[in-house]
Amino acid sequence: MTSHAEMWSTRESAFAAFATGPLLDFWKTREERQFSGVDNVPIHYVCFRHAAHDKVILLSPGRIESYVKYPELAYDLYQLGYDVVIIDHRGQGRSGRLLQDSHRGHVERFDDYVSDLKTLWQREIAVPRYRHRYGLAHSMGGAIMAMMLTQSHPFFDAVVLASPMLGIHLPMPHWMANRILRWAEKRPAIRERYALGTGRWRARPFAINELTHSWQRYSRNLRFYADDPGLRVGGPTYHWVRESILAGEALLTNAGNINTPVLLLQAEDDKVVANLAQDRFCAAMAAAGKPLEGGKPKIIHGARHEILFEKDSMRAEALADIDAFFARHA
Repeated sequence: MTSHAEMWSTRESAFAAFATGPLLDFWKTREERQFSGVDNVPIHYVCFRHAAHDKVILLSPGRIESYVKYPELAYDLYQLGYDVVIIDHRGQGRSGRLLQDSHRGHVERFDDYVSDLKTLWQREIAVPRYRHRYGLAHSMGGAIMAMMLTQSHPFFDAVVLASPMLGIHLPMPHWMANRILRWAEKRPAIRERYALGTGRWRARPFAINELTHSWQRYSRNLRFYADDPGLRVGGPTYHWVRESILAGEALLTNAGNINTPVLLLQAEDDKVVANLAQDRFCAAMAAAGKPLEGGKPKIIHGARHEILFEKDSMRAEALADIDAFFARHA
């Protein structure tokens, strides 16, 4: 029988057949649901369940993403025996937008993301049927889930943060960015505009993308946005950038409050989030006497930002790490 690792490491060679066969059949089994989040913003999410599963993973995606992008990952986790629940964060995916221009990535308070995720946890993860509960988060979703963990409640048995957004790459020195953000924050007509150098969503050619080395996965993800314009989100607003920087600073301050076992997967060639901030987060955890798995980030060598959508060899390494880590905390 072919092992999961073997399937993960050879999928791209027949990706189209997989996507239009087993993956499409799996996608048809989804349960799409919603609830009212903070300020009555509709929050959409999807569940994949099996009656025999007694463990579940809550998946928190990155900025601009939707659960529509995640069926392959959900499929692989489901095959390992997990139910999977994936949220569309407010302002993106199928969830409610906060501004008239739906392309603007915006949030009023970063804590609103956290409150929404906690509501979903209460609705779908905290139910008695599960013996084990895990969290898996990417990029912005990693910052959201990490902030949830600082509240010291035992939400999960263990959590994996993949390329978490604990600090973002800025096109200028931090002192200059902070000065601009403070200036914009005082001007309501400016704070909700696209941040400098960003704008509406547009498709970037694979050759200049900074997210993944996998042409198959990158092309498939672009098609989701091309086929459903309602999913598109462009650049962030000035206020979103400010809220995200403040969230990263708060995480460094409160890292010692986290009691949940955490594995941090770091993309070696990340140009989207700051790996230095991830290193500092790990150091803060260690200083509090609560070191992460391995005491430092687990580096996926050569990987770009989207580790979970990378080419087979890198993605298979990450999936094996996730599976083994969760198994150790069963």
